Amino acid sequence: MDGELRVSERPTALVIDDEKQIRKLLRIVLEEEGYRVLESESGRQGLSNIALRRPDVVLLDLGLPDIDGLAVLKRLREWTHVPVLILSVRDSPEDKVAALDAGADDYVTKPFESTELSARLRAIQRRAPYGTEDACFEAGQLTIDFNSHTVKVKGQEVKLTPTEYALLKVLALHSGKVVTHRQLLREVWGPNVEEQSQYLRVYMTHLRKKIEVPEAAERLLRTESGIGYRLVLPADRKKKSEQ
Repeated sequence: MDGELRVSERPTALVIDDEKQIRKLLRIVLEEEGYRVLESESGRQGLSNIALRRPDVVLLDLGLPDIDGLAVLKRLREWTHVPVLILSVRDSPEDKVAALDAGADDYVTKPFESTELSARLRAIQRRAPYGTEDACFEAGQLTIDFNSHTVKVKGQEVKLTPTEYALLKVLALHSGKVVTHRQLLREVWGPNVEEQSQYLRVYMTHLRKKIEVPEAAERLLRTESGIGYRLVLPADRKKKSEQ
């Protein structure tokens, strides 16, 4: 179980690179841009960190010691849309096209200028589905700021664990629609946990206790029996009352 944290912490960047000096340089650049930095020195470790830590952006080297970076990219794109910036010494058009076709958001060759890298990071974060143009989500008395990772109920900030926040974020991004058990498990825990529905029941119970308003006429989080869960929008309630 992950511990409590305030979800208003800085955005997280994960660096997947086996070269220690590159990781050190990237940490300096990223921290200056306001990121909290995580590091992985192999592809397997990187995939595990993406599933468990859910970074806001990934900087991925292609020349990893265990799994080629392109294979890492293809595997993570099976279950997450996290923005990925490729950092590689490979500079052929074929390598760049292959990475972009596999789901990379941008490609920067080594060596790189820190100012260019920062600008490209800002660009792909703006294009992310939960970027600045859709930074806030509101449903009833619930407010989520995707940029600051802040969750408020009735104007008061609440504490969520990383897993609770990840679940809420997925439901909010698909608000009004049923999100299946399998999809939630894949997006929050990764592709190897799709049958472990007991995880969902436990965390959804915790999440409900933290974001539901007891005196509200209807719950925000609705269970669709045998299928999944849905975050109900105020418009859904209005339509129901008019029927």
